[in-house]
Amino acid sequence: MPSKLKKQRRNKVNFSRLPRGENGGIELLLIQSVDHLGKQGEVVEVKPGFANNYLLPQGLATVASDHHKRMVEKHKAKLQEIEQGRLKDLKDQAKLIAKQSITIEANANEEGHLYGSVGAAEIISALKQNEINLTQDQIRLEGVLKELGLYTVKVHLHQEIETEMKVWVVPTVEGDAS
Repeated sequence: MPSKLKKQRRNKVNFSRLPRGENGGIELLLIQSVDHLGKQGEVVEVKPGFANNYLLPQGLATVASDHHKRMVEKHKAKLQEIEQGRLKDLKDQAKLIAKQSITIEANANEEGHLYGSVGAAEIISALKQNEINLTQDQIRLEGVLKELGLYTVKVHLHQEIETEMKVWVVPTVEGDAS
């Protein structure tokens, strides 16, 4: 009998660690907005693996305790103000990016086919020269660029903010050997 009681207690501890939602998933409070999941301050229900392996370690969410829910309700207006400021900054950055037209030099043959390809990494390094910092997952290519020419590349800044920019892929200019 005592071993059975220990087993029940052990199971209770495991299940009570993270609050369960009505569908059996883990209830979390989003600290930051997460694409395809929810906005900052929302309580969401996710699968245990997604909670334990991504949202919690990345600091994107926290346990949705009653205390945390009350704190969010109390500070919801301030959170919305902060989010609006962040969205305004991202919209300004989107306008700046939309005005960009970057040129990337690449080795190509006579027909204009590149020997390699141009991907998100090359676009990011070209943008850094113009003092614009993005990550590779923000650049949305529909495949790598394998020919010379002008391309329109989508840039995803936020779940509500997406813009486009022009990317010229030109042949490498060989320097003078003076």
